[in-house]
Amino acid sequence: MQERSSVGELANHLRVELDRYSVGGKLPSSRALVERFRVSPVTVSRALAQLAAEGLVVTRPGAGAFRATPRPATPAAGDTSWQEVALSADGTAELVPRTVDASAVLATLAAPPPGVIEFNGGYLHPSLQPERAMAAALSRAGRRPGAWGRPPMEGLPELREWFARGIGGAMTAADVLISTGGQTALTTALRALAPPGAPVLVESPTYPGMLAIARAAGLRPVPVPVDADGVKPSLLADAFRATGARVFVCQPLFQNPTGAVLAPARRPEVLRIARDAGAFVIEDDFVRRLVHEDAGPLPRPLAADDPDGVVVHVGSLTKATSPSFRVSALAAHGPVLERLRAIQVVDTFFVPRPLQEAALELVGSPAWPRHLRAISAELKTRRDTMTTALRLELPAFSLPHIPSGGYHLWLRLPDGMDELSLTTASLRAGVAITPGRPYFSAEPPAAHVRLSFAAVAGTGEIAEGVRRLRAACGEVLRP
Repeated sequence: MQERSSVGELANHLRVELDRYSVGGKLPSSRALVERFRVSPVTVSRALAQLAAEGLVVTRPGAGAFRATPRPATPAAGDTSWQEVALSADGTAELVPRTVDASAVLATLAAPPPGVIEFNGGYLHPSLQPERAMAAALSRAGRRPGAWGRPPMEGLPELREWFARGIGGAMTAADVLISTGGQTALTTALRALAPPGAPVLVESPTYPGMLAIARAAGLRPVPVPVDADGVKPSLLADAFRATGARVFVCQPLFQNPTGAVLAPARRPEVLRIARDAGAFVIEDDFVRRLVHEDAGPLPRPLAADDPDGVVVHVGSLTKATSPSFRVSALAAHGPVLERLRAIQVVDTFFVPRPLQEAALELVGSPAWPRHLRAISAELKTRRDTMTTALRLELPAFSLPHIPSGGYHLWLRLPDGMDELSLTTASLRAGVAITPGRPYFSAEPPAAHVRLSFAAVAGTGEIAEGVRRLRAACGEVLRP
């Protein structure tokens, strides 16, 4: 983090000083900049590269950096108001308008303002990411023969085999497609299985990004409630009968946001109900590798117990590594796999081969199991720290389920407390939280918030964040 800060500071210094040089004038040498600003040669190189990307300097190997010719003034913006009519008119012929609301997804992707504790993050804090192992894997991958060539459309056979082994059952490499992250894989699956205007059954509450995908594709999300044991089979059967849906999207392991695990007795029921309805189950197995140290043996993916091709499985490396390590798998039996493959090829061609090679290097290295053990222990510690702090500082908040995997807690607010007001007051108090409303495809039964314990620097930030949250509660409840 310090290196990144130094790069930005040096770039700012050089940007301010550019007016001292005429167009084509040479800037001080890298050695001179190192000595003057007391930074590393790497920092100087990155700062100059940043200015070059902005079009402010031109670098010439062996000669140095020179002030670039100023870019012409930006022309005045045109009148784009006509687009409101055109985009609205598109929806008039659609059974379900394709509205795209990315606000809930952006809330987990955007960095909070400086000094704000990030309880709304959706990824591991940089200190928990295997940065050295990923860098080493990417370096080794780049030197592999053919690493920069075109990969097979379905993905590297060895990587497909690795994902298939992780799923288990009768799944083989031939049933797996490599995709660019879980979000892309879910998008492909929904497009393959449901036509625009169709209903799609979803857990309630559920991941807002999946709801956004469905609505953007013109689908109608229909909620099926979950409890501490996952989706309720009787309500799932009722929803299939009432809607005629042919797709159910679920997260059987450490469900987002509740953290629930689908109970053993419900697993075969869910598959039977979907099979009887002639429907597919999209299994989003997104945090299997973020299991906590005290979890015990995990249930197999639903796809491992599905010989009839009911389940389309989505698994990803992203949550356990880095938001930029976007490698995932789509797995399915039967003719549906060809439809998934065709849509993926049309949309993205293929996942870049260097990234696939790096994934193979990473999961095959001794650093990989060490990393998984380390985050398993750390996530348990962070979860315990947050639950203890909440019980001490905010006993009125209801925590119905403490998960043994994943990276967040799902809290019900006290009756009468408005979650939007609390979210706003929390940000003023210096802690970013996620309101519960976007997790429901229909009216929510109560006000909730989701708190992440993985995106912060450590247990000290967790304790401080809960204290700030208590202060925000006091502001909301103040008469």
